[in-house]
Amino acid sequence: MATNARGAEVRMGGGDDDGVFTPVELLLAAVGGCNIVTVEPLTAQRGQRLIRLAMTVEAEKVEPNKLGPVTVTYDVEVPSEKADEVYRAVATRVHEKYCTVSRSLQEGTDVRLELP
Repeated sequence: MATNARGAEVRMGGGDDDGVFTPVELLLAAVGGCNIVTVEPLTAQRGQRLIRLAMTVEAEKVEPNKLGPVTVTYDVEVPSEKADEVYRAVATRVHEKYCTVSRSLQEGTDVRLELP
């Protein structure tokens, strides 16, 4: 189980455990969550509300312990061409510049091990 400083908890386990996320599922959820919680408010700040905004995030294992490319696919409904234009520009900028999780994966963040 993972618990943050605010007391929220997420249950983790292996792929055979019901009612829990695997670590890889959490990683993909973090990519999607980071993108979506950034795209929606930035689109709204530009005067455009989206009717529906959801996404799917997928990746395949290319080795037993390594993921291949992560694919983010938006499921969006927009009320107008202008809203679509704004959404697309914002989503592209978020992907390229603002989503900490995606950028960290793309650029390769070092993960360090400290043993007591």
